[in-house]
Amino acid sequence: MSLQRRHLLVAATAWPLGAQAHHGWSSFDADRPLYLEGTVRKVRWQNPHAELALELAAGLTLPADLAQRPVPAQTAPVDGQALLAKAVLPTRKDRLWAVELAPLTRMQAWQVQEIRPGAMVSVVGFALREEKGDPVLRAEYLFVDGKAYGLRSSPA
Repeated sequence: MSLQRRHLLVAATAWPLGAQAHHGWSSFDADRPLYLEGTVRKVRWQNPHAELALELAAGLTLPADLAQRPVPAQTAPVDGQALLAKAVLPTRKDRLWAVELAPLTRMQAWQVQEIRPGAMVSVVGFALREEKGDPVLRAEYLFVDGKAYGLRSSPA
C-alpha cells in the first residue's frame, strides 16, 4: 500500500465529522460552484445538517453532460441548470472532502434515503472562498442513484 493511500485511509477513519467547525454560509464562494464525485467514507445523518466524508474519484473529470442533467422543477428558478453549467473542478488536491448537506427535515421532505458508506455520489456546491481552509463543500445539488435533489429548496 502506498504511503499516500495509507494516509488517506487513516484520515478517512480518524476524521470525526461532528468535530468539524460549522462555517457560516457567507464563508462559501457562491459565485464558483464545484463538482465533486466519489465514494462516501463516513456519514453523519443528524442535525444541524447531514454530512458526508467523500473520497474523490481518482482522475476526477467534469461530466460533459453536467449542464444538461435534469434538476427538480422547483429548484430551476433558484439556480437550476445555470449553476450546473458554471461548475468546475476544485483546484486543491485533497482527496477527502466534508460535504454539508441539508437539514434532516429537508432531506426527509426530498425523500433522500440515508446514504451509507461505500455509496457513490456526486454533488455540486460551494467551497470556502478561494478554497482556503478545510476541504468543505456546501451541497446545492446531490446526485444519488440517478436522482437529483435540490438541497437549497424544499420539494413542495
